[in-house]
Amino acid sequence: MGAVKSRHITTADVDTDDQQHHPHHSSHSMLRNGHHNYNGPASGGGTLQKQDLRYDIGSSSEYHHIRQPSVRSRSQQPMPTTDELDRRFAKVLASMDLPPDKAKLLRNYDDEKKWDMICDQEMVQAKDPPSHYLSRLRTYLDPKASRSHRKRKMVGESTSTQVLRDLEISLRTNHIEWVKEFLDDSNQGLDALVDYLSFRQQMMQHEQRLQGAHCASEERLNITSGGDGGDLVLGQNSSLSPPQSQPHNGGLGMANGSLLLLDSARQQQHASYGFLRPTIADAMDSPSLKRRSRHIAKLNMGAATDDIHVSIMCLRAIMNNKYGFNMVIQHREAINCIALSLIHKSLRTKALVLELLAAICLVKGGHEIILGSFDNFKDVCQEKRRFQTLMEYFMNFEAFNIDFMVACMQFMNIVVHSVEDMNYRVHLQYEFTALGLDKYLERIRLTESEELKVQISAYLDNVFDVAALMEDSETKTSALERVQELDDQLEREIDRNSEFLYKFAELESENINLKADRDQLTVARQNLEEELTALQRMLQQNEQELQKRDTLLRTKNQELQTLSRSLPRSASSGDGGLTNGGLQAGSTLGAASPLPPPLPPPMPAAAAAPPPPPPPAPPIPPPPPMMPGMGLSPLGSPNGSIASTAPSPPHAPPMLCSFPPPPPPVAGFMPAPDGAMTIKRKVPTKYKLPTLNWIPLKPNQVRGTIFNELDDEKIFKQIDFNEFEERFKIGSIGGALHNGTAGSEVDGSLQSSKRFKRPDNVSLLEHTRLRNIAISRRKLGMPIDDVVAAIQALDLKKLLLENVELLQKMVPTDVEIKAYKEYIIARKDPQLLTEEDRFMLQLSRVERNSFKLSIMSYMGNFFDNVHLISPQVQSIAAASNSLKESRKFRAVLEIVLAFGNYLNSNKRGPAYGFKLQSLDTLIDTKSTDKRSSLLHYIVATIRAKFPDLLNYETELQCTDKAALVALENVVADVHELDKGMDQVRKEAELRVKGTQTHILRDFLNNTEDKLKKIKSDLRHAQEAFKECVEYFGESSRTADAAAFFSLIVRFTRAFKQHDQENEQRRRLEQAAALAASKKENNAQVLMRNKHNQKKQQQIHCLLDFAKQHITMDTCLP
Repeated sequence: MGAVKSRHITTADVDTDDQQHHPHHSSHSMLRNGHHNYNGPASGGGTLQKQDLRYDIGSSSEYHHIRQPSVRSRSQQPMPTTDELDRRFAKVLASMDLPPDKAKLLRNYDDEKKWDMICDQEMVQAKDPPSHYLSRLRTYLDPKASRSHRKRKMVGESTSTQVLRDLEISLRTNHIEWVKEFLDDSNQGLDALVDYLSFRQQMMQHEQRLQGAHCASEERLNITSGGDGGDLVLGQNSSLSPPQSQPHNGGLGMANGSLLLLDSARQQQHASYGFLRPTIADAMDSPSLKRRSRHIAKLNMGAATDDIHVSIMCLRAIMNNKYGFNMVIQHREAINCIALSLIHKSLRTKALVLELLAAICLVKGGHEIILGSFDNFKDVCQEKRRFQTLMEYFMNFEAFNIDFMVACMQFMNIVVHSVEDMNYRVHLQYEFTALGLDKYLERIRLTESEELKVQISAYLDNVFDVAALMEDSETKTSALERVQELDDQLEREIDRNSEFLYKFAELESENINLKADRDQLTVARQNLEEELTALQRMLQQNEQELQKRDTLLRTKNQELQTLSRSLPRSASSGDGGLTNGGLQAGSTLGAASPLPPPLPPPMPAAAAAPPPPPPPAPPIPPPPPMMPGMGLSPLGSPNGSIASTAPSPPHAPPMLCSFPPPPPPVAGFMPAPDGAMTIKRKVPTKYKLPTLNWIPLKPNQVRGTIFNELDDEKIFKQIDFNEFEERFKIGSIGGALHNGTAGSEVDGSLQSSKRFKRPDNVSLLEHTRLRNIAISRRKLGMPIDDVVAAIQALDLKKLLLENVELLQKMVPTDVEIKAYKEYIIARKDPQLLTEEDRFMLQLSRVERNSFKLSIMSYMGNFFDNVHLISPQVQSIAAASNSLKESRKFRAVLEIVLAFGNYLNSNKRGPAYGFKLQSLDTLIDTKSTDKRSSLLHYIVATIRAKFPDLLNYETELQCTDKAALVALENVVADVHELDKGMDQVRKEAELRVKGTQTHILRDFLNNTEDKLKKIKSDLRHAQEAFKECVEYFGESSRTADAAAFFSLIVRFTRAFKQHDQENEQRRRLEQAAALAASKKENNAQVLMRNKHNQKKQQQIHCLLDFAKQHITMDTCLP
């Protein structure tokens, strides 16, 4: 046993042997272990660390730990320059095939550490090529190699375990190119390694079967001996003990694993009391086992368990780089062999296998590969359930090994919980549950190992409890139903609240109207109270006046009675005449007193009527009855004093003619027949006057215009044009005119000769072109050299934008350029040309001058164009969004739709919508009295019922501005800006580096973002407008922004106008009602005044009657 134990391969053994057989690897083993790591280990030996699988960057400090080189290597190689050091270090990093994050970490090293790594890397050289190891592996696999002396000599004294150990070190420490050479098609190293691993697994399985048979035989012998009362028990030193058996290094509770148990079970099934399977000695004497034993002994092969462990480490070294990892996961036989290595007795080997399988499971497509390998494991090992052997190792252990337990728990975590499909995850979870994992985890969850606790907690936290999920689902269903009920209840409450708010708004509106009516009634009441107070005051005054007059009348009456009593009784002879006269006078007075004074005769119909006379006074009431004993004098006749004192009626105005005579014709005009125009006469002038350049109208064009109603002859009479002629004259008529004309012609010729004097120098330009160039050059005011330099440099600081626009008009044409070229080719002197021609000659020499000037014009106008276009784009977007989002406008359209359907549903059927242009027709539908339109009524309805909609235009932003914008023009302007920017980019690419390019680059840097922004804003505005138009039922292909928003603006203005008209009409009606009430009150007061006047007239009549009697009494003899 002790000898066997000494042959067990551990990580420490591998590292020690590496240093013994490969001394050049001793100083670089740790560095080489990380050169082509693919989420690989942190140290040089042992198993793949679990933290490296889970946290790639967490192990960077360990991953890149570099042992300092010896002093000798430093002194022999001095550090090169920084550039050389960086170049060689980059080459070293490329040979390592590191992940980007690890390579970045190494680049942050200082120069000394980089040089140490370069020295260490250059000292590392492959001792043997890949073919050296592959030839030996294939020799071990060749069954005829044991009979070949040459092949036995090639293998030498080294064991197969030592060869695999050297191969693992080379795979781990050599350059990535060596590993790729090992794996390429010419060597096919992966296939050879997998084949050897499979061969050794078969040998190990065979050994385990022999050992299982031996154990079963011992158990049956013990049972038989016990039954006979014997005491035969095989001890450890029995000759039946296999020579290569070794204790379990923290192995399972079973003797030799699941395969041993399966073989033992089969042995027990075939056993009987009279028959046993062949003993271990018989099995060892079989020909096949003898041949294999001779083959292993002659080739000096190591133990199968050791070779399997080191082969797994070789596969791990291959998987430490991306190239090898991809080849391994594509090699199904390699994955199956790694999974079958779980039957190894060493728990460290099992942990290494599980970590490799977990690493493969984490990559894309690796989960299916791992499950396929365990399906193969199930078939090979004849498991009843998948993962059964793994769970036996995990739950039934003889010695507790924390690394294996953590690796096993981590593997199960990854296999179960790295699946996105929940149903599949539950299926995998149930596989482990059926194998007893859940119960076992409850027992070991309180372990002292923190790492194992983390893995157990991770598994339990991610477990799907289907029963709990079902309960949660049912609870969720009931909760959703409850939520639906609450939503319905909330909806009802919201509707009820909306009704209450609507009712409250109606009551509030009614309250406001009542308050307004109350205020109006209060004002009317105050006015009426004031009028009533004034009328009462007048009534009191009238009553006081009446009382005074009544008192006066009584006094006069008493005086009359006193006078009548004091008359002498001796004058009886005159009593008859007095009586007769009194009767006659009384009758005359009685007949005449009720008659009112005569009215003036009526005015003629055609005459200008004077102001109407006051209404006639009511007839005078009859006088009171004569007192007894009173008489009338003969003077009471119609020609008497009473008649004479009556006022005479006013004189009537003289009668006027019914039709006034027609006015005389205006001077200078002759009467013309109907339909004919009056021929106007010419107006003579003393001097020649300047001509006004207007376009006169013909006589037939004046008919029906305002000019047909104008009379300029009156103006001639009212204005003195002599002063006008004096101030605007340019010559006298006749000889003066001739002289003036001649003088003007002479002056004109002189001016023409002075202004456009033909130059002495030669000009290649046409006369008009030459004159325009001269004018433009004077406006430019810059030397031609400065102009050319500014154009070449595209410098807008030296050449202003106005000058650029002038130069664009002065750009030489192709004909002019050709003429100047021919002039120069003819070797003529350019100084003989005019200044304008020399100017144009210099311009013609500027390459692409028109293109450069257009670029300068574009650069100078860019910001102005952007500032002009941007508000238009923003107004379109804002108007579209606000119109589409306006709640109040939507409500207004809804009201309009309701009225329209109410009007048209009986004739045309109900409509579901209408074009916005239909809003213009609301004012055309009139009421019966033709005094109001449909829009009047809709506005009045909205004010009465929906007052909050009256200000719907507050929600519409920028519609008035958008109505003035033509979207097609804006799109064209932006396209021109984009086209000009492309020209600027092309010019910048054509120019070499320098100041000129600097100007263009600065312009591009300052303007490209603005152009992108305005293009993006335009795109958003177009999309918003399209959505808005389509939202209102219009066609986005034919709709125009200006026309569309103009509809909204017109409707809004009409809405406000009709609202104002309604308010004005309402005020007029209130004023008319108030005036009617006042008129009625005034009529009542007038009736009272008339009644009072009637009383006053009666009093006056009585007084006059009394005065007459008094006068008559005084006149009696």
